[in-house]
Amino acid sequence: MRLIVEADGGSRGNPGPAGYGAAVSDAVTGQVLAERADAIGVATNNVAEYRGLIAGLEAAAQLAADADVEVRMDSKLVVEQMSGRWKIKHPDMKPLALQAQRLASGFSSVRYTWIPRERNKHADRLANEAMDAAAQGRTWAPSTVEEDEPDPPAATTGWAPPTTEPTTTLLLRHGETPYSGERRFAGVGDIPLTDTGLAQARAAGDALAGRGIDVIVTSPLKRTRQTAQEVAQAIDVPVRVEEDLRETDFGDWEGYTFAEVRERWPAEMDAWLADPSVAPPFGESFAATLQRVRTARDKLLVRFRKQTVLVVSHVTPIKMLVRLALDAPPSALYRMHLDVGSLSVVDWYADGPAVVRSLNDTHHLRAVAEPGNLVK
Repeated sequence: MRLIVEADGGSRGNPGPAGYGAAVSDAVTGQVLAERADAIGVATNNVAEYRGLIAGLEAAAQLAADADVEVRMDSKLVVEQMSGRWKIKHPDMKPLALQAQRLASGFSSVRYTWIPRERNKHADRLANEAMDAAAQGRTWAPSTVEEDEPDPPAATTGWAPPTTEPTTTLLLRHGETPYSGERRFAGVGDIPLTDTGLAQARAAGDALAGRGIDVIVTSPLKRTRQTAQEVAQAIDVPVRVEEDLRETDFGDWEGYTFAEVRERWPAEMDAWLADPSVAPPFGESFAATLQRVRTARDKLLVRFRKQTVLVVSHVTPIKMLVRLALDAPPSALYRMHLDVGSLSVVDWYADGPAVVRSLNDTHHLRAVAEPGNLVK
């Protein structure tokens, strides 16, 4: 795997209010896989540039620790020092350079390339966004609008023949829990499956036998890990945990029904429904969830290219993966229904398009449904 890290940093005063930005992309497809940015208080340009490099290397390591990496920066100083051609004399630079060197040593290879500033616009923009956010008393957050992504090719319609072998994700929602049966908000609370939920997980395992699944990737929460384990026993496939596939943190609303939240927090709920950047009290916004789910998707597409991956997750992350595949607006989240134990399938192609092949498939759950009722 080959990755490109573009990094930059800036200081408004040198020293002055400073920030950094970094973007990691696939060297083959050009797809942006991760973005990082932050304000770092008062610092020099060089310190900010090194912080951008470190953030970019950390992001690349999370995606593919054994990758071949090319770092592109418009800082001649950082490029020459990290290439070993210039000595590092300034005391503020030495610990940062050592940290970057330790990160770089974990990859298969790392090379540093100087590029002119006009070719480093992505990282420069991220650094300035972080500094602007800090000046306004905000914390930088990625835009939910993917402005830098090119328009998808005609193949996204699903009519044109694919040009590459896809990475296929089978999206399995965990089985029934006490909360799902009562339709309560279930976020990062570690609630287990019910007996029915375990039976649903086993039924999913039986249905997935013979589907050629290469790996199971699960949310870290108990209900998804239990579901993944039941499936793994049926199909004899390894299980990996991906933190970013966890459910949205619903904060103070955890364990309450929608009606109870509407009664206790009417204004907060109205704001949450109207704006994806609004979080429940002491919780997480859908915009923040989208960013980490997008990161999780990008990791999967890098690590398991052209493989079939079973993703065991929750309502919100699965809906967001489908929304990303469809290039749909945020309101699409409220127009999809996912039963517990349901399966959805998305094919992701390296040349850009994604195709949703099924949504909320529950045929395998008929044997464990209560007589006369749909599976909850």
